[in-house]
Amino acid sequence: MTTPLTTGQPSSRQLSRIAGLVILQIVMTACLITFLAPTFWMISSSLKASTEVFQHPIVWIPESPQWSNYAKVFQTLPFAKFAWNTFVVVALAVFGTVVSTALVAYGLARVEFPGRRIVFALMVATIMLPDIVTLIPRFIMFRTFRWIDTFAPLTVPFWFALTTLYVFLMYQFLRGIPKELDEAATIDGANRWQILWHVILPLCKPVIATIAVFALIQHYNEFLTPLIYLNRLDNWTLALGVRALNDSNVANWELVFAASTLMLIPVLLLFIIAQRYFVQGIALTGFGGR
Repeated sequence: MTTPLTTGQPSSRQLSRIAGLVILQIVMTACLITFLAPTFWMISSSLKASTEVFQHPIVWIPESPQWSNYAKVFQTLPFAKFAWNTFVVVALAVFGTVVSTALVAYGLARVEFPGRRIVFALMVATIMLPDIVTLIPRFIMFRTFRWIDTFAPLTVPFWFALTTLYVFLMYQFLRGIPKELDEAATIDGANRWQILWHVILPLCKPVIATIAVFALIQHYNEFLTPLIYLNRLDNWTLALGVRALNDSNVANWELVFAASTLMLIPVLLLFIIAQRYFVQGIALTGFGGR
């Protein structure tokens, strides 16, 4: 039996595969450029003079970078104070979100109690409820609590697993962890809290990192809630500061872009640092934690 000689030429299937990969690479590169172009223009405009920002054709690289624009941002408004307020709000809200989400998801996924499925179904149904529907009732409630112009409306509700999507993600992840681990720990004398802290949570690092990143971006970029509940300038967050800078300096767009660039840096650094856990958490959650 003879075998055909290989001529070293790629087959038609290999050529079609290579062509498909080349086309895919071109499309993905075009999408990347499309998505990054506005960001790059914002960063570039933050270093421009006022006359260069909307110059036509677009000036992508300023002739003389105006690094003083970043200093002017802090001179115009107390952005250092805004940054500290944002840090406090985000830290409290994210920590409360992670803790409450873990507790509620653990109770729904690992603890047997009457009506558990009904509670979970009602909780998941709230995902379809827009936040705007509960905006006025929440405002009246927080006003009754005398929480207006404080950080409480921006932080306290998230200590009660307010974001159902995060509970659902954690619940799905916990379902993929064998219950035999709980039973083995119970035989060794561990209680529910010890099982959660020493057995379950160490296995949930990817999904916890995912929830933390999602929650951080959510609270860091939140604009409507601070706009409603924060009145004094000393309590404003960065989102309100950028908007106020836009309102008060309509002609000085370079300052607006400089403030936006400063606001972008922490989120970008966080995603770079937590990228591995973020991607892993999304992948594992999609397959039931396995």
